[in-house]
Amino acid sequence: MNRLRGLAALGAMLVLLAGPAGAAGSDTRATAVLQDWYGLVLQLVRHTPTYSPPVASRSFAYLGVGAYEAVASGRPEMTSLAGQLNGLRVVPERSAGVDYDEAVILHAVLSQGVRDFFGNTGPMGQRAMGVATERFAAAAHEGVSEAVIARSQAYGAELAAHILAWSETDGALPIVNMGFPLEYAFGTQEGNWVPTSLVQQQQMPLLPAWGEVRPFAMAHGGACPLPPPPAYSAEEGSEFHRQAMEVYETVRNLTDEQRAIARFWSDDPMLSPTPPGHWIAIVLQIFERDRPDVTFRADTLARLGIAMADSFIACWHAKYEYDLLRPVTYIRRHIDPDWQPLLVTPPFPEYPSGHSSQSGAAATVLTAVFGADFAFTDATHERDGLPARPYASFWQAAEEAAMSRLYGGIHFRAANERGLDQGRCIGGHAVALNTLARP
Repeated sequence: MNRLRGLAALGAMLVLLAGPAGAAGSDTRATAVLQDWYGLVLQLVRHTPTYSPPVASRSFAYLGVGAYEAVASGRPEMTSLAGQLNGLRVVPERSAGVDYDEAVILHAVLSQGVRDFFGNTGPMGQRAMGVATERFAAAAHEGVSEAVIARSQAYGAELAAHILAWSETDGALPIVNMGFPLEYAFGTQEGNWVPTSLVQQQQMPLLPAWGEVRPFAMAHGGACPLPPPPAYSAEEGSEFHRQAMEVYETVRNLTDEQRAIARFWSDDPMLSPTPPGHWIAIVLQIFERDRPDVTFRADTLARLGIAMADSFIACWHAKYEYDLLRPVTYIRRHIDPDWQPLLVTPPFPEYPSGHSSQSGAAATVLTAVFGADFAFTDATHERDGLPARPYASFWQAAEEAAMSRLYGGIHFRAANERGLDQGRCIGGHAVALNTLARP
């Protein structure tokens, strides 16, 4: 049913793209280009088979940097991220003394970037990209002379090629077999991860080398270390057994509210925009409500994408360092062989929680951008039948996202709490970037 809803959402996007465009000023057209392309990307993420959460976060980061550089190229008050992000060389510059159009440049960068990063999406996604390219171009070009359009398109293409070439050196590609290795050396200790799925492909863990991918703002995957999890023990009364009992009893006695929280933040691949897409969706909703200018939007999306991409690199670095088994394995082995978690356990090691790490990173960035007590309502999953949820702050949302993994039965408490701590460190690197685009 969720899969059918997702296809309906993508179909609705195609209908929306066929609607009329409106002429507007350059900044208004540029904000529309940015918002519209990101809205389509959220749909493409859920319909592209290789788009697990780490892969999705990577694309959000590169698209965000590309959009930021497109806007910054014509605004002296903005500082390029070249030289601040690992491996990003000086970006192409606009020629002096001639006119460019920001919306046209932004569309050229994002249309090429989306084609590059979602080239393996299915037929519906390919059709959506084609319609979007034409439709968004018409809106971006409205009222702009042919000479300026041609010059701006050429510059945008040059900038997009620069970002793509940079992305190809990060060590993430190729992603083979949807990210599941054909061979893997399993740990031999009793507390090490073992497969939890009956799916043949998932007898290997997802993306075990992702922690070695080049990060964006951090120095390396281990730049935000965290302490080890509680020592593995089957003894009653031990800290590990106590945390397992907490998961066991919580899932057995879930309240309706806890069950709703677990499902709201589940964000499963191919059924949702994934955890990083969920935070992007939150920001897009805020943009729709508050209508900030394109400078603010581009800066926020770049920082958020960078922080979440780095969080998955750092989290995966730690996951495969500690190689800890999942609650369902421990509980069935030592407590109750018939126990079932609420959510499907993801196919990779437990510690720390990826959703917690990236939510902590997102909350760190968004709190720095919007403020500590910034209230918002999150309607990300309304199309999937999940009611919107209100939050008094980004940290309230992040802490709820972290606890949702315990309610779902897929993480121990330590993985959630220390994941949030790791996210604070990761997000701090993105906050420290010099963009000069603060309101």
